[in-house]
Amino acid sequence: MKYFGQSAFFISSIEYEDNWHIFARMTAAVLAGFIFALLMPIMRRVSLGRFAILNSLLPLSLFVWFASFLFSGLEGNLSSHLEWAFGASLSFKLDGLSLIFALLITGIGALVFAYSASYMKGNPYLDRFYAYLSMFMAAMLGVVLSANALTLFIFWELTSISSFFLIGFKNKDEASRKSALVALAVTGFGGLALLAAMLLMGAVTGTYSIEAMLLQPDVFASSPYTTLILVLIFIAAFTKSAQFPFHFWLPGAMKAPTPVSTYLHSATMVKAGIYLLFRFSPVFTDLALWSNTLMTVGCITMVFGAIHSLFRTDLKSILAYTTISALGTLTFLIGIGTREAIIAALVFVVVHALYKAAMFLIAGIIDHHTNTREVTLLGGLRNAMPLVAVAAFVAALSGAGIPITFGFIGKDLVYEATLHQGNMSLWLTIIALVTNILVGVAGFIAAIKPFAGRLPDALNGTKAPGPVLWFAPILLAILSLILGISPGLMDHTLLIPSLDALAINTDGVYLKMWHGINTVFWLSMVTIAGTVLIYLTAKPYKYLSGIPAKLNMLAPQTIALAMVGSFAQIATAWNKAFQSGHLRYYVLISIITILAIAAAVHLPGFHWHFDWSMIRSVAVYEWVLVVILIASVLFTVFTDSRLAAVASMGVIGYAICLIFVIYGAPDLAITQFTIDTLTVILFILVLYKLPKYLKLTRTRSKLRDGAISIVFGTLITAVVLDVLSLDRPVYISSFYADNAYLLAKGKNVVNVILVDFRGIDTFMEIVVLAVSAIGVFGLLKLKVKRHDV
Repeated sequence: MKYFGQSAFFISSIEYEDNWHIFARMTAAVLAGFIFALLMPIMRRVSLGRFAILNSLLPLSLFVWFASFLFSGLEGNLSSHLEWAFGASLSFKLDGLSLIFALLITGIGALVFAYSASYMKGNPYLDRFYAYLSMFMAAMLGVVLSANALTLFIFWELTSISSFFLIGFKNKDEASRKSALVALAVTGFGGLALLAAMLLMGAVTGTYSIEAMLLQPDVFASSPYTTLILVLIFIAAFTKSAQFPFHFWLPGAMKAPTPVSTYLHSATMVKAGIYLLFRFSPVFTDLALWSNTLMTVGCITMVFGAIHSLFRTDLKSILAYTTISALGTLTFLIGIGTREAIIAALVFVVVHALYKAAMFLIAGIIDHHTNTREVTLLGGLRNAMPLVAVAAFVAALSGAGIPITFGFIGKDLVYEATLHQGNMSLWLTIIALVTNILVGVAGFIAAIKPFAGRLPDALNGTKAPGPVLWFAPILLAILSLILGISPGLMDHTLLIPSLDALAINTDGVYLKMWHGINTVFWLSMVTIAGTVLIYLTAKPYKYLSGIPAKLNMLAPQTIALAMVGSFAQIATAWNKAFQSGHLRYYVLISIITILAIAAAVHLPGFHWHFDWSMIRSVAVYEWVLVVILIASVLFTVFTDSRLAAVASMGVIGYAICLIFVIYGAPDLAITQFTIDTLTVILFILVLYKLPKYLKLTRTRSKLRDGAISIVFGTLITAVVLDVLSLDRPVYISSFYADNAYLLAKGKNVVNVILVDFRGIDTFMEIVVLAVSAIGVFGLLKLKVKRHDV
């Protein structure tokens, strides 16, 4: 089979002979953005300034490679696989569903990269901006192409991290920094939920392959963990795709530069959650919890976003809330889950990306040339920027679902989906109708109002944008018209392969502009009439703009930030209680915690199994060692001399060395002797620099510490004696004894364990000791200079 391969910035035709070539090409397509970001500091002088537009060649070349599959065909899917560890693998799969999102990511990405060359011109950190943008593109490609649940999570989190840098790109602006942190916190929380969901799904199905998971719907239907898995997937998808009540991060993210808003919030990042719902819908769509939750949350979000868009006067805020509404519509359609609903959702993904990306780019042009985004201050810009006005007009028509635009096809398909829901059809259709009218009005306000009417005096002298700025919205508008007039272009290229990927019957699937005069047609006419009538007769932004401030106390963002504030107060109180700065308190807390856990685990089922006959076998010299140990411990605790305490601790160590010798462990005895001697020397060197012995501990504290120490020692002794009396397997001991020489060529089992079987652990212990020794040496050599105050 012949595919078109992408290499750096050019396209070539290559015949694949084995799976390694497929893996290399798929991996290169995903990782190209990361490599580009790493090379950006090197290419800074070449790829910035007047050559900045050349950066768009990266997403453009990827777009051309993905677009080649529209004509050559996927023949099911293109996949590649490389095993790693713990069930994770670097595996990618390109099918119809992932192809739609890959084309949007790279296609709109190419336009945004080119647009940014002019919009961000003169920015001293433009190279950093392109690096973040390419990282985000690569992460999104990883999300939609990953065939392994764990690698999907990794790329999912990378989208959150790279978007954090993009949203907070204006890092000197406090509002931008706050918006970036809020977005990272919300989507990062969803990422943790996704990780938990993927781990549970892997445990339930016995695989982390997404394709294998989707072949086991019966396993999920009978698993007791399915409800928890669904809740976790909902959290992940709803936080990423700004569903109510997690929607508030998206309007705040409008603090980012307009190219970022265009890329992240129209076609890519906010669609990641939608992609997740699409991908797992085949295995969960028959579950009532899945469909009911998605339909309910989707309905609330789509209506909420549509209403709130009329309260706003800032162009990007209007577009942000209409985006929330569109994402709610997609969630709602996936929740319905019928063939008509999935077709409508797939088409609407493309419809929304085309017109919303154009609107965001146009809002950026207006802001760039007028220094304002307030719709109340805008008007009459059609003469200053006629081409932009044409693109805005087409985008507004598509957003409102007016004929000959692709939005008209998408709106009709939504009504087609809601009309076939039995008893719920009427209410679902009314909700969709109201939402479409309100979103259409908001689109007219954002895209037509700035160009209609008279030009304000403050905007006299507004100049037309250059071709680099107006090219992208014009191209998106043209695509909306082409697909609106000939929607069949999407049938066999994207729609049918996507339905195949979702295991949905494709018989009789075709898109067309005219379906005759029927119920859907009249609903479309009502939508158009309602949109135009409200826009011409009412100015909702004039008398509704103050409402959000009055209801701010009930806003999810206010509640979420209040919860964050309470967490901070709890953390502060906890820090004051447990982070005193005194090492002895940290040790005390650690001992009490271990004591509580050990007691909870062992005491309920504890049985005394000590064999008292063991005492009679203890030799006299062993009793002498025990007496020496006890005497040394007591002397260490009660002596007033540091030097004497250190010496007695040394005696304790040497007594333990003798015990090792008696019981046949001379190698351990030598190690213990060496370490104990070194420790005593280090203690003496340190104590030499310390002031005289001071009694800083009260008697009450000493009694407390003594009681805890006695209880802790007693419990540990009891546990050890209990363990010694149990019949325990010796698999580990026999394994080391049998394989020490065969595998490691060593006759001393202990040495082989330390050097070979546990070599990394031993190496890290050596590193810790070396770091500690360097630290002690540094403290000994430190000379503090006193300065007069």
